[in-house]
Amino acid sequence: QIFQPLHTLRNAEKELLPGFHQFEWQPALKNVSSSWDVGIIDGLSGWTTFVDDVPADTIARRFRYDVALVSALKDLEEDIMDGLRERGLEDSMCTSGFTVVVKEACDGMGDVSEKHGTGPAVPEKAVRFSFTIMSISIRVEGEDDGITIFQEQKPNSELSCRPLCLMFVDESDHETLTAILGPVVAERKAMMESRLIVSVGGLLRSFRFFFRGTGYDEKMVREMEGLEASGSTYICTLCDSTRAEASQNMVLHSITRSHDENLDRYEIWRTNPFSESADELRDRVKGVSAKPFMETQPTLDALHCDIGNATEFYKIFQDEIGEVYQRSNPSREERRRWRSTLDKQLRKKMKLKPVMRMNGNYARRLMTREAVEAVCELVPSEERREALRRLMELYVQMKPVWRSTCPSRDCPDQLCRYSYNSQQFADLLSTMFKYRYDGKITNYLHKTLAHVPEIVERDGSIGAWASEGNESGNKLFRRFRKMNARQSKTFELEDVLKH
Repeated sequence: QIFQPLHTLRNAEKELLPGFHQFEWQPALKNVSSSWDVGIIDGLSGWTTFVDDVPADTIARRFRYDVALVSALKDLEEDIMDGLRERGLEDSMCTSGFTVVVKEACDGMGDVSEKHGTGPAVPEKAVRFSFTIMSISIRVEGEDDGITIFQEQKPNSELSCRPLCLMFVDESDHETLTAILGPVVAERKAMMESRLIVSVGGLLRSFRFFFRGTGYDEKMVREMEGLEASGSTYICTLCDSTRAEASQNMVLHSITRSHDENLDRYEIWRTNPFSESADELRDRVKGVSAKPFMETQPTLDALHCDIGNATEFYKIFQDEIGEVYQRSNPSREERRRWRSTLDKQLRKKMKLKPVMRMNGNYARRLMTREAVEAVCELVPSEERREALRRLMELYVQMKPVWRSTCPSRDCPDQLCRYSYNSQQFADLLSTMFKYRYDGKITNYLHKTLAHVPEIVERDGSIGAWASEGNESGNKLFRRFRKMNARQSKTFELEDVLKH
């Protein structure tokens, strides 16, 4: 841990921070300075203000993207050299053709209380943007496919997830968020069109980078890609389905949305070339209503999928305790009573304390056979108990497929049965649980049932690309901010970023 201010650090410690290692880009990066010894910079640098602009009420600190990537690569220097040796490759021959795949994640953190000191009145919320080096491969002459020489074994650990930018900003404040992430997007775009030359294992080698923005929850994806908020009729960030369509046909959808298509649709939304009414226009652009500013990989976030589905099951459990399938419109008081009955039972049988907001740990405990058995004790009808058990059994079969880092290796049988299981699950929802899913379905249930096999086939995994590492990093952010940062607005983010 590097607790001192920058100027007192020893060289060995400085080596761990971005801005220590020399490198160059060929061709040079567009609109990015070629100096390599750049440490922590102001997150607002590179943002040109106009006379009419409101000054940004935020404090942000970040590393320059390319400098941070070099630091991460140098960190993996030994792994890269070991990988070459293990594959029997002569390291002096392998100086070019390296490809690095980077996972990007960005997430808002609520409630970070404000510190004292001068500077703008910042919102009591923070956003953290980070990246993880997922794999490094090399193309050797005579070989068609790249040979993987490094694969991150723990892609969801906070240790492999490196912070790039910390800012005090509310994730719903689109203008400020885009202003700060704008330069990051520009640097990333420039890097995709160039090659990095850096010394690894004593020889200069050239690397190409591929970026995949997958560590975002649905709210952030919708914000980045210019889609309407989560309550929209257009329920999916992967296909054009509406909520009603998705509840009628739960399984058969394919991924059609893309960043470029969203940009085209935004242009149509902005210009309305066919002079349509607001409703017709909205139907034409399928819920794109703002300019997409950052490309995200059309995927599903495993952590938030867990949380979203557990929230839904928690509601199903309450409905089953109150036998809602027999009656319509129960009163608020009744619902409250069922909820407290459920909470008491879960606390007694599962030692699960009620939570204000569903979190990952609660979700993992709730979505188990034990939990459903505990709930079944409160459900009067045997037929309904069977339906609940069957529903959970199918879910438990499906879950490893989008949770595992490598499903074809870890759970091949469940992967093969996924489409069949999801069809069975959908049939159950539309028959036994029709009272809840008549014309409506939740966003994550739709994705879980309709899109998982296609994503796994395309990317090889869903779990490895989740936002979990970044979420764990939020915990570190809070800890470092409390224990290891100067108590001043202007310096605290710098100190947190250094850790």
